Amino acid sequence: MSPPDKLTPTDPRVTHYTVLLRSKHTYHYLLATPPAGTAPAGTVLLVHGWPDLALGWRYQVPALLALNLRVIVPDMLGYGQTDAPDDVAAYSFQSVCADLAALLTHVLGADDEHAQVILGGHDWGGAVVWRFALWYPRRTQAVFSVCTPFAPPMAAYASKRHVVETVLPSFRYQLQLAGPDVEAEVVGEEKIGQFLRGMFGATTPGGERSFDTARGVVFENLGAIGRSPLLSPEEEVYYVREYARRGSLRGPLNWYRTWDVNYEEERVLVEKGAVRVAAPSMFVAARRDVALPPSMAEGMERHFDAGLVRREVDANHWALVEAAGEVNMYIEEFVSGVLKGEKGLKASI
Repeated sequence: MSPPDKLTPTDPRVTHYTVLLRSKHTYHYLLATPPAGTAPAGTVLLVHGWPDLALGWRYQVPALLALNLRVIVPDMLGYGQTDAPDDVAAYSFQSVCADLAALLTHVLGADDEHAQVILGGHDWGGAVVWRFALWYPRRTQAVFSVCTPFAPPMAAYASKRHVVETVLPSFRYQLQLAGPDVEAEVVGEEKIGQFLRGMFGATTPGGERSFDTARGVVFENLGAIGRSPLLSPEEEVYYVREYARRGSLRGPLNWYRTWDVNYEEERVLVEKGAVRVAAPSMFVAARRDVALPPSMAEGMERHFDAGLVRREVDANHWALVEAAGEVNMYIEEFVSGVLKGEKGLKASI
């Protein structure tokens, strides 16, 4: 099977915009719309994760355009041409979801302030869209996540280290990312390029990797990292340029420093019992994702009121690229069903 169509960094099918939101954060985003004179069948907001950019959805945007949808894809806070504040609280789920709600109002217009949208996320973006469905249920027409399962807000506090040591050992790398070492070590265009190639699957000539879930970034391997199998030369140049804008990874890494602020802000959701997803939902697991293994999703269907479609692809964490055709098929099937108002979307793997 030939790979599906994809956007390029200079693709004319999307327009690049920047906007200053009420939070005083400036966001860069891509906007793709159906041909002039054609009313969109709906709106999809796609949210990327770490370490990625809006272009991480390059294989999915053309497929959604083919369904006559308006597609909005921001560089998330800390990334690319979007602001990267030092204040960790700005990266909390509540704060970022408020930014996305304001972005939707800007794009759709004040008259459509309460218009519903379909949200899709990957990695941290998956966690964000699940939370958006809790904070803004009236704006959520449907939601899907690739790789990232839903986890409800914590009813009682547990530190990240405790959770890593007792429940989620595959998150041990997050302890390193939340600390100072990666921010201090991965500085400048050359190091950032090595880091990104390694994160996107490149290895040393001896087959060694520069990242694993137990240790995080393996600094001693960065200098020997080769080409990524997941980025074309043009894409690699684009990613490195966008990440090197600020010289360090402080903005993207701040997402890993939000554990405590997320707990504090989400206590109101727990107190109100607003911890279930009301909108139709889909979760696409990646069978070979070592950071977010499919086993993390066991039992998650109990948190969904309108049913949960569950799918799985034979891919690693970068399923949006590695299994783009299959992921697109599941997204198209799910979104088409939502637009048709189909009931009984519930399915199992």
